[in-house]
Amino acid sequence: MCRTGQQPDPQGAGDEETSKAAFAALLEDSVEELYESAPCGYLSTLMDGTIAKINTTLLRWLGQEREAVVGRMRFTDLLTVGGKLYHETHFAPLLRMQGEIGGIALEIRQAGGDRMPVLVSSAIKYGGGGEPLLIRTTVFDARDRRAYEAELLRARKEAEAARAQAEADRARLQDALAVLQQSLLPDSLPSVPGVEAAAHYRTASPDRLGGDFYDLFPVDGKRFGFFLGDVCGKGPQAAAVTSLTRYTLRAAALHDPDPVAALSTLNKVLHERYSGGDPRYCTVICGIVEPDPTTGRAGVRLASGGHPSALVLRADGTADFLPTPGGLLVGILPSAPFSSATTILDPGDTLLLYTDGLTEARTGDDRAALYGDEALRAFAVGQAGKPAHAVVQALSGLLDAFGDGLDDDTALLALGVPTTRSTTKNTQ
Repeated sequence: MCRTGQQPDPQGAGDEETSKAAFAALLEDSVEELYESAPCGYLSTLMDGTIAKINTTLLRWLGQEREAVVGRMRFTDLLTVGGKLYHETHFAPLLRMQGEIGGIALEIRQAGGDRMPVLVSSAIKYGGGGEPLLIRTTVFDARDRRAYEAELLRARKEAEAARAQAEADRARLQDALAVLQQSLLPDSLPSVPGVEAAAHYRTASPDRLGGDFYDLFPVDGKRFGFFLGDVCGKGPQAAAVTSLTRYTLRAAALHDPDPVAALSTLNKVLHERYSGGDPRYCTVICGIVEPDPTTGRAGVRLASGGHPSALVLRADGTADFLPTPGGLLVGILPSAPFSSATTILDPGDTLLLYTDGLTEARTGDDRAALYGDEALRAFAVGQAGKPAHAVVQALSGLLDAFGDGLDDDTALLALGVPTTRSTTKNTQ
């Protein structure tokens, strides 16, 4: 039983007082001790830079004794040569003008000759009348920061070197692809009496090897064979099919100039060669052009295997497709039907062959619509009556206008009968 006037201590009151006492003990550091042992350097200088006071932390970093520094050295004596120059030209003028300056990266000289990176902040202390009395400066150890910056710089240099190497590798690859792509096309178009020929090849991406192809070659003294097509896929495999297709069509046309027979031979070769687990096929339109020097006209026989129909641009200002319906993709079946057509080119007429990279170019602000057959026919009407090279040049400008809407390679081949008997010119 408790005596009168006495109450029991609240539970835990002793523990709370003990914690407060321990916390208070942590705050018993004197101001002088906090100054001397601070985690950063402190110093005070006269306005001429003479050091009047410096803490132990900064002395330890410098490797100096207090007696050798206080009243004997100026702040600039602690800096490297470059630091002194920066202090005189930038640091000190800004400090005098602004009254304070912070976060300046400098280096101090240590007793052993090493350099120590630091961040320096200074402020001027003014008297009651506004006159400057002294300069207080804090110095922070920036060695970890400098190491971090050096690591970032090294990583940046490595990244820049890797990027430069990647760009050089890409340039070499593009050069190799361009050479290989060119090897799949004729170096030049042969001269065809009474017919002007023009061709153009547009690569959608220099980083991809395309599968479009074309050719024009003599069959005999009067007739010339031609073809234009598009192999399924991209890259080296498509290039191999392109090479096989070109040489097969050339050989087939020389053996039998009938365009349907040439496509049937190509179909058999491709199906036998690629009938395993990696089928390969293509679309092709091929034909024979036979100029008639007596009439000044040229007869054309052609056949199509799944390829977009040719366009005929007439001298009278009209243009329309030459239908070749029903032709099957070349190489997809052991035997396939191929559709054929014939036409006569009068002076001023042009036969235009193209791959679907042209009609499937994306247009509009959102690049959602395809250019399409009808837009191409309307464009061709505006070129009707012009020579073959002018038609191809206009189409090249159209391809330029598509910009990034051109997703696929495009090949063009135009055969036109000049309006005069002058010497014809072939271009590509």
